[in-house]
Amino acid sequence: MFNTYKNPAKAYASTNIESNAIAANPHKLIAMLYEGVLIAILQAEHHMKQNNVLEKGAAISKATDIILMGLDASLNIEEGGEIGENLHALYSYMCQELILSNLHNDVKKLKDVYALMLDLKNTWDAIAPKADPKSVMLGAQSNSGSTANLLNSVSA
Repeated sequence: MFNTYKNPAKAYASTNIESNAIAANPHKLIAMLYEGVLIAILQAEHHMKQNNVLEKGAAISKATDIILMGLDASLNIEEGGEIGENLHALYSYMCQELILSNLHNDVKKLKDVYALMLDLKNTWDAIAPKADPKSVMLGAQSNSGSTANLLNSVSA
């Protein structure tokens, strides 16, 4: 929970992400996961263009981790039916493309996954429920630390 960073900006970002995750409702948590993937892909693209192999790999790993352990793991295929199945297939495809982009230094694959993820995030944001102050407070009390830890890994 407590991170020790030599970079104050990184410490602030980590604390800010964790605080937002704790106070967020489930809809906002998914939006934050989408944002984390998008940020990681942009970082991977930057490192790929700079030929920073280790940093590129770390950013791609972060993106795939968020997709698999956050977004895909949050799906309820039984209740979501065809939409859940399609999202699961899309998340799997995105991870495959990210791995191939890492293997072949393929910026186009990164951009393709970024575009797909941005479309999902924009769609998700468009269906955001109206904030009810009571439910926001109840949601903040019921969120687990594991989501905060996953989101915290975005800033690491």
